[in-house]
Amino acid sequence: MADPDPEPVTSRAGHRLGAPETLGISTLDPAHRPPVMPAGRHVTIRVHMLDDTEELFDVSVKASGKVLFDLVCTHMNLIEGDYFGLEFQNHQKMTVWLDPIKPIIKQLRRPKHTTLRFAVKYFPPDHAQLLEELTRYLFALQIKNDISSGRLTCNDTSAALMVSHIMQSEIGDFEESQCRSHLLNNKYIPDQMPLIDKIMEFHSMNVGQTPAESDFQLLEVARRLEMYGVRLHPAKDREGSRLSLAVAHTGVLVFQGHTKINSFNWSKVRKLSFKRKRFLIKLRADGNSSYQDTLEFLMANRDCCKVFWKICVEYHAFFRLFEEPKPKPKPVLFTRGSSFRFSGRTQKQVIDFVRDSEFKKLPFERKHSRVQHNSRLSPLPSPHYQKVPKESGALGDRVDAPSQHQWKESALVSSQGTPQAPVSPAHQNNGHEDRSPPGNAETRGWSRPAHLDQLATAGALTNSPYMSTSSAHSHGLLNGQTSLEVGSHSPDVRQPSPLTSPLLNDACSIRTDDEDEVRRKRFPTDRAYFIAKELLTTERTYVKDLEVVTVSFQNIIGQEEDAPESLKKTIFSTLEPLHKFHTGFLREVEQRLALWEGRSNAHIKGDYQRIGDVMLKNLQDLKPLTTNLHKQSDILIELEKACRASRRLEGLCREFELQKVCYVPLNVFILRPLHRLVHYKHILERLCKHYPATHVDFRDCRAALADVSEVVEQLQASIVKMENFQKLLELKKDLIGVDNLVVPGREFIRFGCLSKLSGKGLQQRMFFLFNDVILYSSRGMTATNQFKIHGQLPLHGMTIRESEDEWGVPHAFTLVSQRQSVVVAASSLSEMEKWMEDIDMAVELSKNNNGPSSDVMSCTLTDSKGPSPVSENKVGPRSGQGPVPLSVICWYRVQSLSFSEARRSLENQLSGNLLRKFKNSNGWQKLWVVFTNFSLFFYKSHQDDYPLASLPLLGYSVTIPSESENIHKDYVFKLHFKSHVYYFRSESEYTFERWMEVIRSATAPYSRARVQNNKESHAH
Repeated sequence: MADPDPEPVTSRAGHRLGAPETLGISTLDPAHRPPVMPAGRHVTIRVHMLDDTEELFDVSVKASGKVLFDLVCTHMNLIEGDYFGLEFQNHQKMTVWLDPIKPIIKQLRRPKHTTLRFAVKYFPPDHAQLLEELTRYLFALQIKNDISSGRLTCNDTSAALMVSHIMQSEIGDFEESQCRSHLLNNKYIPDQMPLIDKIMEFHSMNVGQTPAESDFQLLEVARRLEMYGVRLHPAKDREGSRLSLAVAHTGVLVFQGHTKINSFNWSKVRKLSFKRKRFLIKLRADGNSSYQDTLEFLMANRDCCKVFWKICVEYHAFFRLFEEPKPKPKPVLFTRGSSFRFSGRTQKQVIDFVRDSEFKKLPFERKHSRVQHNSRLSPLPSPHYQKVPKESGALGDRVDAPSQHQWKESALVSSQGTPQAPVSPAHQNNGHEDRSPPGNAETRGWSRPAHLDQLATAGALTNSPYMSTSSAHSHGLLNGQTSLEVGSHSPDVRQPSPLTSPLLNDACSIRTDDEDEVRRKRFPTDRAYFIAKELLTTERTYVKDLEVVTVSFQNIIGQEEDAPESLKKTIFSTLEPLHKFHTGFLREVEQRLALWEGRSNAHIKGDYQRIGDVMLKNLQDLKPLTTNLHKQSDILIELEKACRASRRLEGLCREFELQKVCYVPLNVFILRPLHRLVHYKHILERLCKHYPATHVDFRDCRAALADVSEVVEQLQASIVKMENFQKLLELKKDLIGVDNLVVPGREFIRFGCLSKLSGKGLQQRMFFLFNDVILYSSRGMTATNQFKIHGQLPLHGMTIRESEDEWGVPHAFTLVSQRQSVVVAASSLSEMEKWMEDIDMAVELSKNNNGPSSDVMSCTLTDSKGPSPVSENKVGPRSGQGPVPLSVICWYRVQSLSFSEARRSLENQLSGNLLRKFKNSNGWQKLWVVFTNFSLFFYKSHQDDYPLASLPLLGYSVTIPSESENIHKDYVFKLHFKSHVYYFRSESEYTFERWMEVIRSATAPYSRARVQNNKESHAH
């Protein structure tokens, strides 16, 4: 009997989503063509779309799941289709995802009688990662369906808030009779009647929002909910308690009912597997964890285990991998385990593809979903909706647009109970300029709804690190911030160290009453103000750093007869114009911040609460000085040549570095102008992410960002080369027994402390890895903290293997070169992995290029033990030590440091006032603090010429104080290393985030992305 013809559908999905009749672009086909259909008999498959319409697709019975999915995405002109999938009920009544690799006929027993559902498969942590407005609209439809079905559970306030945004996108601005009638005729949540008044109240606050903005706000509320994107899979623990398992972008989650009781991050999971109906999670060994090595959950049957295991594999690959994993080769005789693998692009590939592609996008115009035909219920059209934002043009137009990386607002509720909502990107058009008429933007504007964060998910507040323990508990919250401690591998024996200043003790410290200060000064609380204030504080430090070279060093060089005139001329002609320019720029920024803070009546006469216009004007004035920035390399080269030619000049430079004003190596000061451009870029990126597109300062900030990004891109290769050259010069001063370390083609990769196995046992040695050779050394008997070279290992032909079992030494590995073999041991597993990865990368690099000669030793040196440190690093009136080299810090704290990490520290500088407190003190001391070169430098004020003390951060851990420490203040972070404990307090949420960010960059270990960054750095 023939199947009856399907009923005609009143509204096609393509029409609802704004798609034209022509075929668009496949989400999985890189050639941008419709998928190729295999030959053979065809079958019609029904797909239920997110807008509750159904579409019929004619495919071959031999076609794979990918072909059908490509047809669906092509039908909608969906570019970011990788976030979605097709799900259906199999013959066991289990909901499963259509496998893109397998043929459809092998997955669907009765294709004609099976309806597949197009749904969101991967839920990203933030919808700002979705670059297409169409994709966000589909996500909003998914959230709407989840709320309606009861899958996305939440409290009444959150439910009412989300429904109000759905109604705003469907019927437009609030009109009481229309809104009430619409709610009575349409059911959005299971128990809607008691919430009608609250929904209408929230809807009345959404006046002026376009449908695209409403979608954005809906996703903003939904992503904060605990059940966002969660699909529960019933299970039991070993005791038989009923639980549910789920998977998210972070890892595997465990629920009891609808409450999350546990989570296992991907970084902690070693292996996921199943055996019959037992689902197994094997964790990585962690001495501080109370979990067992293997966790076991019982599911209904083996098929349930396999379904959940598959989705875990796909989630892990999509969010954690850089590219699609390659298929395993088929075994010849026996098979072991499942052949299932993730197929498709990862999230990173999707984002890169959408941003970098040059194809022409088809226009998508987001309109109201429902049109009321009843004139009594239809109010007059609002002028806000006569023009809705639409995106068009090529993705290549996004080059000058700010990056779409998001920053997370904290979920803190103000004392009035009206927290701010995050900025909607509706006017940003996914990075495009706003193409709506100027008049529309002027009349409508963008007002932040004051009710957004009333979504009242306790989890959104629980993990906020910006509240002190006491204030958190006053709201019924717990401080959920986890420790970021980097354990030290040094011996626990207490010994003097040059790495901690004695001025960081509690003696004779001057206290300030910070409460009176805050009460006396009422500064703005806007985030943009604190971003502008960061520009001011770092500019003050930068101008001081320029004066070190243009004033202090130039005075010494000018009086030296051995200094060549070319060097004097290069320093003066290059840095003096930059110093003059930045002095004027600093003056303008100070004036603008004074007006912004309201320290005069000038702010009443005009809009001074912005900084983009000042930055745009000055960055345009800086363009003629770009040639001076290109000459920074000339200063380094001229100075190196002059020092080689004159021993007296070399000694003079070393004496200058021992002066108290030179708190970092001299070459670092010379490269400061290049790093400062990178700082400007980061500051402007943060401003552009913060401002809505309609803000008066957004256009100036975006234009300034485009200007500085262009200059940074031009100088990027030069910056990398000069930083490598500067690092080689710095290491040349740290090493004894090296003749030709600084030669063309040599690149520094990593140095650090390893234990070398010899006849005397394990001996501590300092290893230096370059792109052609490895040098190892020990501390020499010198007062200048230098290292004496013991030997070298050429990388050409080198192999490396783990040797822990062979020698019985933890974290041991063997370096086998053509001349000799060396067995070394790292202080931890992570350190061993870093070294092995970098050495493998260096060996590969050495194969592909003809590097310099690997013979760098001047003579054969004997082994000798260096003295232990006898004093701490105090920068006093007659300091004869100067800055402590990073190699010495790594030696005493048993750490290692890579070139990419060193670059990150130099390009991520921060300055500002902090309040400091010691472990056993009661008061707080106000200090001017500068972060650079993996250290904190402490001043009494920003006007001081030299620091009082320094604190190297390698080996330190940064955490949030616990309740037992009785730190009853907000925005406090804690630094600790062994028995050394310091507390620091910042003035705002933003400054707290920034200090935590830069300090973590100096204390937290790098991820595996570090290796890729290294490869990119050494490709120049």
